[in-house]
Amino acid sequence: MTNRTKRLIASNDLSLRSLELFQICAQEGSLQNTATKTGLSISTISNHLRKLEDHLGVALFDHSRRPMILTPTGQGFLDNIQNPLIAIRRAKADLSSGQLHETRRLNIGAIDDFDSDVMPELGVYLSQKLPACHFIYHTDSSHSIVAMMRNRELDLGIIADPDDALKDFKRHPILKDPFVIITPRFMDHKIDEIFAGKTNLPFLRFSNNLIIGRQIATHLRRIGLAPPSTFECSNNQMLMAMVASGAGWTITTALHYLRATNFQAQVKVQPIPDKGFSRRITTIATPDCSDPVFHLVNQKLRLLIEHRILAPIHKTAPWLAQNFILID
Repeated sequence: MTNRTKRLIASNDLSLRSLELFQICAQEGSLQNTATKTGLSISTISNHLRKLEDHLGVALFDHSRRPMILTPTGQGFLDNIQNPLIAIRRAKADLSSGQLHETRRLNIGAIDDFDSDVMPELGVYLSQKLPACHFIYHTDSSHSIVAMMRNRELDLGIIADPDDALKDFKRHPILKDPFVIITPRFMDHKIDEIFAGKTNLPFLRFSNNLIIGRQIATHLRRIGLAPPSTFECSNNQMLMAMVASGAGWTITTALHYLRATNFQAQVKVQPIPDKGFSRRITTIATPDCSDPVFHLVNQKLRLLIEHRILAPIHKTAPWLAQNFILID
């Protein structure tokens, strides 16, 4: 950060809100999108930007362009204030880090694997522990949640870990979720026959634009298998319905199998032979999310997963007890 930028940020005439709105406008590319995201009126946002440009004496946006485009000076200013804004948010979080009841805002994003049981209870628990907090809960794919967190739209995410470098987030692995083979109940072929395509049923696969689809494809390539496939989609419930109808077989995870309660009576679940593989469910948080809040969510999430998910399935499918486990 340049000395000039430091002096500008320290100036009494330069508000933190104006800087934050400038950052959001630069990311969103329009006043309307910024208004939707912040809940402020377009005129209020426009007034903040005008005051900021007047104070700096430069044009930060090319106002003749749509969507809004940063000028070279505006891009340089944005680059200079990114880290200071993160530091300010972190400092504000630290001020209230010892007092959970002072937490005012928490935006959580999660994959839909926990929608029916874990997340509702987590929401009730957090509303009791953080009585002054305004919550926003968002369900989406893992890569979308990561993108929203990088745009500071979310504070905390529960995702299927992509195994990529997520060094810009706090990270806490929660659950080891093993992959399993799902076949129609009537299918009696051995697993190696199924993998080798020696049945009349095709492989129903997850789309490769999903993390889970890429993980499965990578494992099959690693063991040198390419089962014939005639169908792919991004919805686990649809895959399970297709298998239950006898249209084919699939590879999914134990957690996904548990969610498909309507189809479990029509399918068989079996372990991956030899060296199986698994995905990892992880909680991540932005650097400015307070540590006590992050710890509170992780602690309760682990208890709910143990009680609502693992204990019941370990009783009905004991062979999952070794691999379908919480991560210490």
